[in-house]
Amino acid sequence: MPAEYTVILPSTAESAALPALVAAFPGPAMLLAADRAVAEANAAAEELLTGDPLWMADVQSWLAASSVAPGLCSVPIEVPRGLMIVEWAAVPLADGAVLLVGRDVTLERQLRHTLTESRQRYKDLVEASSDFAWETGADGRFVFVTPKGALGYGADALIGRNPRDLAIDEWGDLPLPFDSRRPVDQTELWLKRADGLPACVVASALPLFGAGGVWTGARGVCRDVTDQVLRGAELARVRNREKLLAHIVHTLRDQIDAAKALHVAAAETARALGADGCRIYRADESGALFPAADFAAEIPAGFEPESFQPILDQVAAVDEVVVTALGGDRLLAARTEHRQAVNGAVVVWRGDDSDPWDEDDRHLMSGVADHIGIAHAHFAYQERLRRLSERDGLTGLFNRRTFFERLEEALARPETGASALLYVDLDNFKAVNDLHGHQQGDAVLKAIGTLLTTSVRPGDLPGRLGGDEFVLWVGRSDEENAKAVAQRLLNGMAGLRHLSASPEKPLGLSIGIAVHRPGRETVQELTDRADSAMYDAKKRGKGHYAFAPDPVSTDPVSTDPANPASPLGASL
Repeated sequence: MPAEYTVILPSTAESAALPALVAAFPGPAMLLAADRAVAEANAAAEELLTGDPLWMADVQSWLAASSVAPGLCSVPIEVPRGLMIVEWAAVPLADGAVLLVGRDVTLERQLRHTLTESRQRYKDLVEASSDFAWETGADGRFVFVTPKGALGYGADALIGRNPRDLAIDEWGDLPLPFDSRRPVDQTELWLKRADGLPACVVASALPLFGAGGVWTGARGVCRDVTDQVLRGAELARVRNREKLLAHIVHTLRDQIDAAKALHVAAAETARALGADGCRIYRADESGALFPAADFAAEIPAGFEPESFQPILDQVAAVDEVVVTALGGDRLLAARTEHRQAVNGAVVVWRGDDSDPWDEDDRHLMSGVADHIGIAHAHFAYQERLRRLSERDGLTGLFNRRTFFERLEEALARPETGASALLYVDLDNFKAVNDLHGHQQGDAVLKAIGTLLTTSVRPGDLPGRLGGDEFVLWVGRSDEENAKAVAQRLLNGMAGLRHLSASPEKPLGLSIGIAVHRPGRETVQELTDRADSAMYDAKKRGKGHYAFAPDPVSTDPVSTDPANPASPLGASL
């Protein structure tokens, strides 16, 4: 019986004093007769009986069921302010009566319930979260682990185990939260899961000390943050890829010159991927891939077109990044495309003694290939626009503006000896249009364009001035070379006779030749001399070539068709 209920049984002589004792008791008190009827009750007890008389039946049942001293009984009683818990103590008296004294334990019960509930709530929160609670003993081993276990281990598998067995080796002898002598708050460490994979946890711990300040263990919680850490690392890698790709995109966008832009992009791609080199391929009009840009101290020997073609075929055939090997190098390659049409490829390499290509490398390579594919399409579009602006739409020759721009550049170069300008006019072309229509006339012009293109060397400039007038700049040519070119053109007209308006009006060429010697005349003066010579050839009866007088000479140069070796000219 608690000290608060210490009651001395009264003697018969003292029984008369019980009513006064009941009245003076600080809590509810009653004196029950032998038949358990209320004989005396103080004010507090009267208030309880008046407010809720039903509780008395519970007390009487409790007393009736007790064959010895009843002890204590807690009874709920409804009062105006709510439910009140009264703990009753019963004292048997000699005449069969019972002295009842009560104590209000409502607050105590509430506090106890709250504490119990709080402990359960904490336990539920820990169990429901990714955290696990633990405690280590003086030997540093687990003496408690959350029942659900941790890191794939059951609680039984961890209790009695040294936490250092789970730590990654890099901790060495450094203190862990499990054996720390100081409070630890949110320390990140890597532990080994039951399946052997690493897990990142954030640990908080408090050291435990016994008598005399002796360390007796530690207690704390760990939160598994592996997924968050991996997501953060992946996000960082994605941001890094985006940053690198943005840099390459800006490089491609800001460079006007396509060849230079691709060389810069190759260098940036190699650096971004930690590669020894990078080669960017483009597709020509037939779809064949050719090297467009390189960045490398040395191109591996296996990159010769014949030996590397199978790898290019493999790359172009699959819509994914290809990882392969070539000689002593690891290769990473991807095709480039625009609107689902393959327009090139990107290849990077590094030595086989370096790290293998990983998933991040493949993702970055895929992004680079996407943007370079767009750049290829953009540059191809620019080239088409440039060709359209530079070329005659019908014949494919340089148009008037571009031809004279190129001629200006040629005349401005350092002196390389004599060159020649041929001014070419079609004979009897108007008759073709008049008799057979402009469609036949266009066919003739296209054929002349082909003749001019195939009759010259690389670097010579054929152009169409308009209508049936053409020009041809033959670099590094003296009179003999210019005459040979003119003769080839005249001879080539024999294959176009079937396009003539009629046998009476055969197609032919009248060619004026002006030999240019550096430093003596302007483009306009050179063109005027060649044009004048062309009219001289036409006056001779068409199908002729004629040389213009030298610009330093005032004597006209006559023509003599009977002697082609002379500067007079020749005819078909």
